[in-house]
Amino acid sequence: ASESRLAEFLQTYPVKTLNMVSHIRYATRGEVLLENVHPFQREMWGISFCFAHNGDVSCFDRKQFAADEAIDCSASPRVNELSNKSCVKIPWLGRSIGVEDKGERPYNPIGGTDSEALFCAILNALRGFDTLPTLPVLHSALQSLCNEIVGLDDQYEGTTILNFLLGCGPHIQFAYSWPGAREGSAVWNGLHYLVREPPFGSAHLSDCDYSIDFGAVTKEDDRVAVIATAPLTDDEDWVEIGRGQLILFDDGLPHMAPDDCYEAELRKHGLESDVIPPPPSLEVDVRRYELRRDFFQGAAI
Repeated sequence: ASESRLAEFLQTYPVKTLNMVSHIRYATRGEVLLENVHPFQREMWGISFCFAHNGDVSCFDRKQFAADEAIDCSASPRVNELSNKSCVKIPWLGRSIGVEDKGERPYNPIGGTDSEALFCAILNALRGFDTLPTLPVLHSALQSLCNEIVGLDDQYEGTTILNFLLGCGPHIQFAYSWPGAREGSAVWNGLHYLVREPPFGSAHLSDCDYSIDFGAVTKEDDRVAVIATAPLTDDEDWVEIGRGQLILFDDGLPHMAPDDCYEAELRKHGLESDVIPPPPSLEVDVRRYELRRDFFQGAAI
């Protein structure tokens, strides 16, 4: 990958962005085809959502959910009356956030990966909001959906590995980890992160003898969060994301819980859309959650 034409293109034409997702796929479900390449992207509420996943989620394996009629998460095949062909619907998520299955699947996978099917299921559930969610509400909803997914783990002999990045618009990126190792493999699939900010120093890559001085390529007001399956450097303090933990990253900062996300909302980094009614006021959300009073003192809330 480091010697590919795409890598050469990015070195020649650097991309400037607030969030970047890079994924090197180890194909376990779905063939090696363009439509199965991460990250996946969809539009919802006029906002771009981007998703990359590392792991295995049997509930969203097409071969599994097309045949499995036993679990609540799956939907059994139905027959098209005109063609007499089996029509398969991806599993439904959303009961944990009060969104019931009405049979509609606006988002469907193009390829054959469990990752893309899972992404579509998450978006189908989030479409249940009748107003644009604030970041605390979105964090809470995503955490509930993740709990709903891994709650089925026992039915698949504890094989669920769910590590993903979810980009929501230009500012926000979520990271979730339910780590594990595939059967017969000693490779641990989880997520680690670190925050680089002034004063910047040098870092040495863990897999080759190469160092970079970030002080020479950054500005005084830069700050960046780096999220990876395993630590990329061997001389920096990486933090492993906890099992079942969902973190919102904004402006290079991690926000661990729904009430932490109000800081990003106050920075005007929440979701913006003109195709769905705006979110409730912050006052409404403050009453909805038990929040740190000291954070809101002086915030005119």
